Amino acid sequence: MPMHAIHDMHGISPISTPGPQVLPSARYTRTAVWLHWLLAAALLGQIAFGFVLDEIAPRATPERSGVVNLHKSLGIVLGLLIAVRLGWRLSHPPPPWPATMGEAERRAARAMHAALYVCMAVMPLSGYIASNFIRFGISFFGIALPPWGPPLPSVYAFFQGVHLTTAVVFSALIVGHVLAALKHAVLDRDGVFARMLN
Repeated sequence: MPMHAIHDMHGISPISTPGPQVLPSARYTRTAVWLHWLLAAALLGQIAFGFVLDEIAPRATPERSGVVNLHKSLGIVLGLLIAVRLGWRLSHPPPPWPATMGEAERRAARAMHAALYVCMAVMPLSGYIASNFIRFGISFFGIALPPWGPPLPSVYAFFQGVHLTTAVVFSALIVGHVLAALKHAVLDRDGVFARMLN
């Protein structure tokens, strides 16, 4: 007798588990998950710090130098973490997309991830380069790092512009990334969001 008939005879319904079932092979590695959430929190904090830096320590105020160098120091630490994240990503391919995702959505997701990684690398790198074309250099948590470039205001302005523009673009991409994740978690329920909750 089929199992469902036995269940029906005794008035017992089969146990169903809500939500998508994500196979272990379809999840990100634990290291990738930890790096993702650690960097997400740190990057959001650093971007917010940069946007309010002028309000916290206006130009020509005594506390300006300390606050700016704290931002630079955190940026260097983040840059190193990002390098680890990129290295891990290149050596550990992500799990495959679910079969329910269409080709257009997969291409959009790949483009979004590529743009996020580019911004993730360009933002700290451009800030670091800019800091080496002004006479102040960087004080890395109190350790002086003399600039390796000469004071060139035009070069500084260029890389500082890249730094600020990337921060704005990165912020917009993060919003889009969060909205896409919520779509997968709430509407599609296809396991894409769950695989980053290892």
